[in-house]
Amino acid sequence: MVAQREVSAWRPRVPGVVEVFHAHFTEYAYPMHVHDAWTLLIVDAGAVRYDLDRHEHGTPHDTVSLLPPHVPHNGSPVTPSGFRKRVLYLDLSRLDETYIGPAVDTPDLVDPVLRTRVGQLHTALAHPGDELEAESRLTLIGERLRGHLRPRAGTQTGENPPPRPDQPLARRLRELLDERVVQGVNLDEAASLVHAHPAHLVRAFSGAFGIAPHQYLMSRRVDLARRLLLEGRTPGEVAAETGFYDQSHLTRHFKRLVGVAPGRYRLSARRGGD
Repeated sequence: MVAQREVSAWRPRVPGVVEVFHAHFTEYAYPMHVHDAWTLLIVDAGAVRYDLDRHEHGTPHDTVSLLPPHVPHNGSPVTPSGFRKRVLYLDLSRLDETYIGPAVDTPDLVDPVLRTRVGQLHTALAHPGDELEAESRLTLIGERLRGHLRPRAGTQTGENPPPRPDQPLARRLRELLDERVVQGVNLDEAASLVHAHPAHLVRAFSGAFGIAPHQYLMSRRVDLARRLLLEGRTPGEVAAETGFYDQSHLTRHFKRLVGVAPGRYRLSARRGGD
């Protein structure tokens, strides 16, 4: 088997994320090393074994591994086919140093909900323009990680009990999003403007309206794009005028919500008006 070393890495425009790193390795083994950031790791194929604080650990498919900063660790494939992994490096604004000790004790978390959320976050981070979605998902992931590292009495999965929807707070955020459909707003700014913790803000909005803030904002942008397309504007013009990162960003969300691409929607509307 030919040794494989495929990697991609980038730094997204999301506060707290130092780097996104995707890799497929077969024979490569990491020597002992440290990071100054948290390492949030999921393995999509194969498995990794690693040593952390002189104890051996592993990453089966359904595990989320959280390796703390400043603590040496290594890593190597378990099988000849190697492993395919996705990693987020998070700074201390997302998890502070008080969680390092608990993370050393329990770095591998078997939590299907957390695993799904981390995968969804990687998808959002891969698409410029979806920063609000990424921030929202990362905020809830951080909350769940803290629940694992410092579980409340009576909880076993780290999941907090569902809070009652905060209707006034949800309405304030909706008004803010309505005011900034094109301009947009990041989660920290929104939380500051409505005087709420980011995680509570996301939960309040989702609980009150049955839709996450980023989904609401994208829905409003797509509605605005539909109206402009019906006026005969091109998809490129519409993307620039409705807050999307670029035309492909518009197309992806438009197809998801409308069922067809913006260009096809525009042409079909013209035929209907003939």
